[in-house]
Amino acid sequence: MGLHVLVADDEQPILDELVYLLGRDERVSQVRAVGSGADVLRALESDPVDAVFLDIAMPALSGLEIARVLARFRTPPKVVFVTAHEDHAVDAWDLDAVDYVLKPVAEDRLRESVRRVVSARSPHGQASAGGEEVVAVELAGITRFVPRSSVAYAEAQGDYVRLHTTEGESHLLRTPLMTLEHDWAAAGFVRIHRSLLVSSSRVREVRTVSGRCSVLVDAGGPPYVELQVARRHTRDLRELVHQRARVAGG
Repeated sequence: MGLHVLVADDEQPILDELVYLLGRDERVSQVRAVGSGADVLRALESDPVDAVFLDIAMPALSGLEIARVLARFRTPPKVVFVTAHEDHAVDAWDLDAVDYVLKPVAEDRLRESVRRVVSARSPHGQASAGGEEVVAVELAGITRFVPRSSVAYAEAQGDYVRLHTTEGESHLLRTPLMTLEHDWAAAGFVRIHRSLLVSSSRVREVRTVSGRCSVLVDAGGPPYVELQVARRHTRDLRELVHQRARVAGG
């Protein structure tokens, strides 16, 4: 059975586009549309849904306010924010949003949001047959499944993230780096720069020279890849690496 989805946006052309694109996704069986936050609550009284795609800047009740109400439901729907602004990203993650998508929304980016909804509704997320988390990457119509454990670091490139693996390969993934940072934090990935996310298990050295911090990351070497660490992220990186070292040492 496909997903039942509710879309809320006070701008009719955007609402129509989201309904059209979601309706083209084979994992979605029903799409309903409303034009305000109050209409979201009224719609859910009569017909629960699996996911709500919410604009944030709606009159009267904002998308963030609606998400706070939904969080109190006994079985809350998954929430995806679709917005023209990045300002509320932190608030969105605090509300346990499945995804945070910036307008204008491309169809493949929206499909990624649907994948996240499907994964979030599964008790184990998207995993390989052996139970390991995998990432679906596409190139020229071919989908490959890359084990997350093989990703050494991720690098922001415009609307995409380039995943660098321990096999020396790289793959483009259409998702914001901040989304990956949120989703992979529990797996030991840490932000070291506004454009870089690294796996702490792949960090081989942390260097400080003349007050500048860098890390050597195992991305299929040696030689290892040296990445610069922004000053504001240095403390978080050191704490996570030391914590994982203590766990590994028993």
